[in-house]
Amino acid sequence: MADARLTYPLEQVLELKERRVKAAEKKVKEALEALEKEKVILKQKEKARDKVLKHRNDKLAQLRAEMDLVDTTTTAAKIQQMKDYLKVVAMKLEDEEKKVEEQQKQVEAAEEAVEQAKEELRLRRLEVEKLNIHKKDWLKIMKDELRREEEREFDELGSVIYQLHKRKASKE
Repeated sequence: MADARLTYPLEQVLELKERRVKAAEKKVKEALEALEKEKVILKQKEKARDKVLKHRNDKLAQLRAEMDLVDTTTTAAKIQQMKDYLKVVAMKLEDEEKKVEEQQKQVEAAEEAVEQAKEELRLRRLEVEKLNIHKKDWLKIMKDELRREEEREFDELGSVIYQLHKRKASKE
């Protein structure tokens, strides 16, 4: 009976803060998804870099094998051509390495965004928790006040009934 008359004055604020918690949870989820996408892209770029590295190592091994064979078919021009090609492959490898480093920075930025979103969520939950504690304390105080008020009313009612009975008894 007493609970029906009590309306927490900060109920709308509490609801707003709960909506903010839900928004922060959504933000964390989105940040985690973005992080996973960045990690997938990083793996792809590492795979491309590793492919170029393997190609370079294969060509280097081929050049060494050619130089070890030193036969009449291996000419200085052919060896120079292979060295030039290895320089091109080395430049491509350097480009791929830069792409990997840039993507690693993207992954780190996404990780930072996740941490920020988690911190915001923690703070939002803390705000809601504080308001819930305040609401609980407020309800307890208000119930105690209502109980005292009802007791006072019953005491007054009892006094009035007693006075009525007393008058009625004195008239008789």
